Amino acid sequence: MTTDPIADYLTRLRNAILSRKKVVEVPASGLKQDITRILYDKGFILNYKVEDDGKQGMIKIALKYNPQTRQNAISELTRVSSPGLRQYAHVRELPRVLNGLGVAIISTSKGVVTDKEARTMNVGGEVLCYVS
Repeated sequence: MTTDPIADYLTRLRNAILSRKKVVEVPASGLKQDITRILYDKGFILNYKVEDDGKQGMIKIALKYNPQTRQNAISELTRVSSPGLRQYAHVRELPRVLNGLGVAIISTSKGVVTDKEARTMNVGGEVLCYVS
């Protein structure tokens, strides 16, 4: 059993990108589904599907590659907050990733959102990860 399921999720994505996989499967949870939805909405992944197997379920993620250069849309995934050291940010201190080109995923009281959405909703929260 893993003690940090979000770090495991990001590591599975990183490993699939490095080995040029088209699809990666990760165990499902509500938080992982929210992160995957954000990655899909921001154009970092091609598509995703949540499958129920009677137990925990699986999220199948289709990775997005540039057909000419064969580079992935995700260049970096970084876990910020961990179970041992939670990183919280007030709305005025929310991070900007690559000066606005990347996305910081924030867990707020209004759900899991990007840093830009959290600024417009005027809420802070736990900084989960950076995606660029």
